[in-house]
Amino acid sequence: MSDGGGGRSWRLVRADTDAVPASVRRFMARARRRRLQAALPWAVAAGISLVVGALVWTVYGTSVLGVRSVDVVGTDSLAPVQVEQAAAVRMNQPLAGVDLDRIRGRVEALPAVERAIVSRSWPSTVVVEVVERTPVLAVPAGEGFTLIDAEGVAYRTVPTRPAGVPVARLAAPGPEDVNTRSALTVLSALTAELRDQLVSISVLAPAQVSLGLRRGRTVVWGDDTQSDTKARVATALLERKGDTIDVSAPGVVTIK
Repeated sequence: MSDGGGGRSWRLVRADTDAVPASVRRFMARARRRRLQAALPWAVAAGISLVVGALVWTVYGTSVLGVRSVDVVGTDSLAPVQVEQAAAVRMNQPLAGVDLDRIRGRVEALPAVERAIVSRSWPSTVVVEVVERTPVLAVPAGEGFTLIDAEGVAYRTVPTRPAGVPVARLAAPGPEDVNTRSALTVLSALTAELRDQLVSISVLAPAQVSLGLRRGRTVVWGDDTQSDTKARVATALLERKGDTIDVSAPGVVTIK
């Protein structure tokens, strides 16, 4: 390189590595390693973030793991398609983003459903498990019967009375009806022997409960208080002759 005066020139010369002292080379190598070590956790974290982000996007933001089917289990009187329609699950939405509580609420709005359990079955199915109401009483309704569960809920009308379900004579069946509650209280207190013979239960008023048994026999129950005691007394008298057993005052029983 000329300095422009014409007399002196310069050249750049790469120094041989041997010209750098070993101590300096070691220092520089250690410095490079420290820089690499310092950068490595950040690089790993960035890589993990990218992978996690890609997975989250795939699961929540695409239909790769979307809903393809609805599996309904536990139905008896209901048809699976009725539950499916009530659930109203949108197909192809990301399975991870499905609102299970809303689906459960829609299914439990069906009168015949006591409760529902909704879950995800990977990779692409929503499972709806239904527990239907169990009838304990059948109230005459026109030419059929309205079924009532143990909570007093009238949930379904059927043309014939289910086997083993007693007839209930109630004017206004329902969970808030005092006569319905009396009928259920008495029913829950009956012994196995009384249940086996029970045909009907009539509640004209809270203090006018009576049971209709097989062979035309009647048990006058009175109100629903002391029902456990009345049930034991009535059971003990089943072998006695008489068409009417009056346990309305369980301490003073009459048989006619």
